[in-house]
Amino acid sequence: MNTPLLPWWLAVPVALLLVLSGIVALVGSAGLLRFKHFYSRIHAPTMGNTLGTFFMVLAVAISASHLMSRPILHPLILSVLLIITSPVTAIFLMRAAIKREHRQRLAEYGPDEPGYLDMPHKAPLPKDLAQPPAGDKT
Repeated sequence: MNTPLLPWWLAVPVALLLVLSGIVALVGSAGLLRFKHFYSRIHAPTMGNTLGTFFMVLAVAISASHLMSRPILHPLILSVLLIITSPVTAIFLMRAAIKREHRQRLAEYGPDEPGYLDMPHKAPLPKDLAQPPAGDKT
């Protein structure tokens, strides 16, 4: 009476997908700790989060489809939403970091010094072009 819920030919791919999901999420977390710069650190967890969740949701969809004897695609909707929203969140975080760095450089260097990251401004003319020619009286 002790029958397995999934046959072995289905349990093996589901187990492999779950293990792969854990490995990808672990690598993404390790990348968060290993990289030093914010822009590098944001990439690893974003990719690990998206891909790890996709593998887990795929395993759930496969096992639930077998247990319910019909295709279960609801978990895949979660995966699609995560694939869409995770990069958008990363972009917003990077934009916020760029604005923060911009404000810090503005406070540190001031608006007219070399570290200022603003729109291009007109450079002063060289002295030989700034003065009118000698014969011109205007």
